[in-house]
Amino acid sequence: MPRTGAAIPRYSFPLENFISTEKFERIKAFAAGKETPCLILDLDVIRARYEELRENLPFAKIYYAVKANPDDRVLELLRDLGSCFDVASRYELDQLIRLGIAPERMSYGNTIKKKKDIAYFYERGVRLYTTDSITDLNTISDAAPGSRVCFRLLTDGLGADWPLSKKFGCHPDLARQLVKTAVRFGLEPYGISFHPGSQQRDVGQWSSALTTVGQLFRSIREEIHVGLKMVNMGGGFPANYLEPTDSIVSYAENIKRFMDNSFKEGWPEEIVIEPGRSLAGDAGIIVAEIVNIAKKSVHERYTWVFLDIGKFGGLIETLDEAIKYPICFEGSGDAIDTIIAGPTCDSMDILYEKWTYQMPKSARIGDRVYIFTAGAYTQSYSSVNFNGFPPLPVYVLE
Repeated sequence: MPRTGAAIPRYSFPLENFISTEKFERIKAFAAGKETPCLILDLDVIRARYEELRENLPFAKIYYAVKANPDDRVLELLRDLGSCFDVASRYELDQLIRLGIAPERMSYGNTIKKKKDIAYFYERGVRLYTTDSITDLNTISDAAPGSRVCFRLLTDGLGADWPLSKKFGCHPDLARQLVKTAVRFGLEPYGISFHPGSQQRDVGQWSSALTTVGQLFRSIREEIHVGLKMVNMGGGFPANYLEPTDSIVSYAENIKRFMDNSFKEGWPEEIVIEPGRSLAGDAGIIVAEIVNIAKKSVHERYTWVFLDIGKFGGLIETLDEAIKYPICFEGSGDAIDTIIAGPTCDSMDILYEKWTYQMPKSARIGDRVYIFTAGAYTQSYSSVNFNGFPPLPVYVLE
């Protein structure tokens, strides 16, 4: 529990950039009786982010990336707002069906999938699949005959805090071969997809990808006589971490211009985006507690701060310090430089060692710590039982 009579907190970042004082006090009061660590979700923020995307990208169909935050209440909200869903596994599929979401509002976006899972999706009515290899395409043709297929391109992810390069996608030359093969297999070549990288700060990455996609559309139409109908631009839209990004308005304006440049003869029939982080990220605050404050030597400059949450409790995206969460400590007065680490018996469970966070000197063991922009890829990444710690519990702000 937090110390009673604690002074007004000192923050190492402008708090107003992330939350109003009124909302922060409301969240602290809501979390006061709850054991740490826990994740507090504000569904109003998700609603606002969804409406912002819909307003600025009205031409795009939104497929929420379920993996970002699969909480039932998040999915129910997005269901009711009209979202479609990017599904990565049969378990996500089962969840969506349980929540009354029609298979026509889903795509099987994972390019790595078992034949029995493809058949499972097909039996339940899903007809849109993403692929990036001949072998996967062959499996789709066997397990989901006649389905629509989207071909994912390889991107380098430059400019992204969490790149998605190498593992997913294929070169344009292979994509052309896949289209030919899909026709031979009796599938419907439907579109081209790409992902610019998660938390993509360089909007120019959409320009590079869309230029390639436009060229592919034309060459496939002219050489293979297949008219593709869809461009899937994936995710990449940012949440509000420590390092600033452009606004969604700016992203949208540039993407419209890139689309016009890449499809001068007219846009494809269907444009898809797959936001996850940009919808859920800003909606979550992790409430944690200081377990220990220590130094490794008498003259060491940095103070080690151990929290009751770490990489394995939901903060795996601090790997290589890629995602820099805003962190607010209780206390006041002069600040000290810290190394922030988690509670587990694993030496890699260090959150920030190179990127310096400041903590008030008055902070003490037992103080609460608030980690902002934690609504995406935290609870869904938390381990089941490492060191015996349970998965990160989630509460929806009332």
